[in-house]
Amino acid sequence: MLKGFDPVAAILAFLITAGVMCLLRPVAHRLDLLDHPQGRKDHAAPTPVTGGLAIFIGCVAAFFLFQSSASDGLRAFSAAALLLVVVGLWDDMRDVRWYWRILAQVVAALIIIFWGGVRVEQIGPVFGLPELSLGWLSVPFTVFATVGIINAMNMIDGADGQAGLLGLAALAMLMMASLYAGNTLLAERVSVLAGGLAGFLIWNLRLPWRPRASAFLGNAGSALLGLVIAWVSFRLTQNPGHPVNPVLALWLLPIPVMDCLVVSVRRMRQGRSPFFADRSHIHHILQDAGFGPTRAALHLTWFSLLCGLAVGQAMRMDVPNPVLLALFVLLCLGWYALTSRRERAVALFSRLRRAHPAPARAEIEPQAAPVPERSDRSA
Repeated sequence: MLKGFDPVAAILAFLITAGVMCLLRPVAHRLDLLDHPQGRKDHAAPTPVTGGLAIFIGCVAAFFLFQSSASDGLRAFSAAALLLVVVGLWDDMRDVRWYWRILAQVVAALIIIFWGGVRVEQIGPVFGLPELSLGWLSVPFTVFATVGIINAMNMIDGADGQAGLLGLAALAMLMMASLYAGNTLLAERVSVLAGGLAGFLIWNLRLPWRPRASAFLGNAGSALLGLVIAWVSFRLTQNPGHPVNPVLALWLLPIPVMDCLVVSVRRMRQGRSPFFADRSHIHHILQDAGFGPTRAALHLTWFSLLCGLAVGQAMRMDVPNPVLLALFVLLCLGWYALTSRRERAVALFSRLRRAHPAPARAEIEPQAAPVPERSDRSA
């Protein structure tokens, strides 16, 4: 076991979340807290969207059971998370307009800023400078970044296990970065959040004995996951006692951030809302190329892990941070260029799939009908 690192709270979060998921199943059917298979949705039966609520209960319970006195930062995070879960659950049941969701996300960001004291103040290291304070721009920048990450996770939640696996990979790397920086307290809190997410994933992943997910994150869950990653990233990169360069945060979540930026820019250039629902996300392209939902999610997850670990090693080798930032910009530009002709991107991934066929057991995944995005609805 790592010195000073105690995984008991993380295990408790996992067990509580998994148990709450089971208990919420009949409640979801009674309250119609379900994602119904209609319109663009192809799952076989109404499916509970209780992942966000279960993760929230599991993580908050583990936090406060293992801490005699919680800090203002943890209380602020819990309050902001509760707000997003409540609004998300209402959205899952009533399908509220996009601007009400954005308003809730802005308020949640302001809670962690003014109550929790978590904000982005120094961005100089991103550009290779010793110091560059945002000053009064710190608040709007932190709000923008928080809302952006939340919506990036919302948009990537379009296939069973995908947002959960990408989020778990990001949290695992954030935990390792915290330990490397000597911030054991933050690492333990990230492990609790990862434990809660893992407790949900055992209900959300497609498995040989379960061809479909038995529960979804829902808008409550994807918003909560985005807030979690934003909160941890800000605490990790803005801590002068345990500094970690902000550039690393981009490379720990490359797929959702890249996908959100490219899709939003393309929609706005076409005169549409960034929240307009279509099939332009990376998971849609992979599924149109013949990848099953689970296989696509696993490929995107290992790519994220590879990016994060490679950039972490590059930082240890003193590769200039502006170079790493430029590489991320090039990644986004390359994806934009490739997907400017959708058929070209689909053809490329089709060739990659044929070059590396899936194991026989993976063929249990239904691949005839791609899974559409659930949360990225039209304005």
